[in-house]
Amino acid sequence: MKNAKAFSVVLVTAPDLKVARQLASGALRAKFVACANLISKIESHYWWQRNIESSAEVLIIFKTTARKIAAFEKFILAKHPYDTPEFVVLSLSGGAERYLEWINSSLK
Repeated sequence: MKNAKAFSVVLVTAPDLKVARQLASGALRAKFVACANLISKIESHYWWQRNIESSAEVLIIFKTTARKIAAFEKFILAKHPYDTPEFVVLSLSGGAERYLEWINSSLK
C-alpha cells in the first residue's frame, strides 16, 4: 500500500447545495482535490458568538493529498461565504492502494 499518510480527507460545511457545488467544482478545477462528496440536509449545532446556534448545512467530504492542503485551505477561506468556515483535515492511516493511486494521479 502507498504511504496513506500522504493523503487526507477534508471536511467543509456549506450553507446550501449551490455554495457546496461551487466550492467542489472550483476545488476540482484547480486540482486541489480528486473528489468531493456532498451530503445535504445535515443539521449542525454549534457555538457562535457566545450563543448556541443551529442551521441546515451541506457537508462536503474532499479527498486530496497532504501536499495540496495549504493551497486548498487558502482557496476555501477565500471563496467560502462564512466568516469562519469549517476546514478540518483528517490524515489517513490506510486505504486501498488503487484508490490512493487514483487520488494521486488525479492531482497531477
